[in-house]
Amino acid sequence: MKVYLPIRTWSEANARVHWGKRARRARKQRDAARMLVRMAGADVEGLGTIMVTLTRIAPRDLDSDNLSSALKAVRDGIADALGLDDGDPRLDWHYAQHAGTPGEYSVLVEIQ
Repeated sequence: MKVYLPIRTWSEANARVHWGKRARRARKQRDAARMLVRMAGADVEGLGTIMVTLTRIAPRDLDSDNLSSALKAVRDGIADALGLDDGDPRLDWHYAQHAGTPGEYSVLVEIQ
């Protein structure tokens, strides 16, 4: 199953913003990811290991630690939609990036 999330993500690790603004942004990302994955009809009942690949699409790439940080709220929202904790051993998380055009921001979620 593939789902495109129209979400702009950036690394929160180095962001120098007020904690409240960061929390609101994370909540919006998490809620959007949960809602869109649920609407797509993700069903993992009876499956063994579930591979989830999150591909960040943006004009510029991030290094690997900032990539996982940028997608943390999205990861939490997907786990919520699947009814699992994001640390559940059945979930196998993978991260990727793809260069988009200027102004193009989204996240491609692939659940297998």
